[in-house]
Amino acid sequence: MKYIIVLGDGMADYKLKELGGKTPLQYAKTPHIDTLAKHAEIGLCKTVPNGFKPGSDVANLSVMGYDPHDCYTGRSPLEAVSIGIALENTDVTLRCNLVTVSDEENYEDKRMLDYSAGEIPTREAQALVSYLKEHLDEEDMTLYAGVSYRHCLVVQNGKTGHDLTPPHDITGKPIKGHLPEGPLGARYLSMMKKSYELLKDHPINRARIAAGKNPANSVWFWGEGTKPSLENFEQKYGLKGGVISAVDLVKGIGILAGMKIINVAGATGNYDTDFAGKANAALNALLGGLDFVYIHMEAPDECGHQGDIAHKVYSIEQIDEKVVGPLTEGLAAAGEPFIMLICPDRPTPIAVRTHVADPVPYLLYSTAADLGCGADRYNEDAAKNSGVFLQEGPQLLQKMLSAGKSN
Repeated sequence: MKYIIVLGDGMADYKLKELGGKTPLQYAKTPHIDTLAKHAEIGLCKTVPNGFKPGSDVANLSVMGYDPHDCYTGRSPLEAVSIGIALENTDVTLRCNLVTVSDEENYEDKRMLDYSAGEIPTREAQALVSYLKEHLDEEDMTLYAGVSYRHCLVVQNGKTGHDLTPPHDITGKPIKGHLPEGPLGARYLSMMKKSYELLKDHPINRARIAAGKNPANSVWFWGEGTKPSLENFEQKYGLKGGVISAVDLVKGIGILAGMKIINVAGATGNYDTDFAGKANAALNALLGGLDFVYIHMEAPDECGHQGDIAHKVYSIEQIDEKVVGPLTEGLAAAGEPFIMLICPDRPTPIAVRTHVADPVPYLLYSTAADLGCGADRYNEDAAKNSGVFLQEGPQLLQKMLSAGKSN
């Protein structure tokens, strides 16, 4: 039996008047997922435990079968692991976004225009981080370049307990009231201010502005944490697993869990990603010896943050056409029985442009048994109307395994 999780990050949403009172999931054309839905268990699952913020870190850990109560130490350490940073137990890490802020003279008076600096390409971002390192690195603080706008700050013998706001939570809003506070808050803010002075006239940013693109004119720190540890996935669940994602956070979870990281050329973490490439890589991995593959697609989440309805619908349709369809057909052609779980990690509604902790709709399909609950489609209403509710995210993987063992 093969096991596949198709994770559409932030895919669930609220009903939108622009879509005739439908959610993007309800509005999107998803014939392959609809075919599975008729024979699948559909329900709701609470993937974000009470007391936790609804971040991609907590939610993806949960769906991947790990209880955040037992293993969560912060978001940025997971990304640091993926980047290849060797952390000490006394290190504290922070996520460092390259962002676009407005041009008011006083830093405190600026607004957050773009949490991703226009999805800045990795090549440009790494050049900017390299430049910043020359001026901002200190004996106990080091910047590390990651992918696109996502980077990392490591603080030796650091402290946690800071008030740090994710930049995607304040898009279009004043940053006053959301600046770093806590033991090292003044130092973090000083670095952010210095970064603006260093970056505002950098040649890369001048070229971006000339091309009509958002400049990466400041760093923004958030998501602090300490060195994490996860139980080995194969030892925990008895499955040889792999992870496919363009996002360092999800790759970091896979690395810590001892899973195979499957890189796909053209995977971007947005709606222009190579959906078909991810499906093909997953199929090859499953037919090549892996038992379990976690296919993570960031596109719906990014579209939710941007308030981009059209591309959120498009992303869902691409997941159906380019991922779910080819995977189900490819495994069937190879004579491989499989169990597939389709779900978001947590919703990123267009209306609020950030994460919420609402339960997510899930679809659980098995080639070996009809799990149908009478639904014709997979969406938020179908999940709510099914009456099936899971109180904890790890129950999803447990349900998958139980379905596999019972057949």
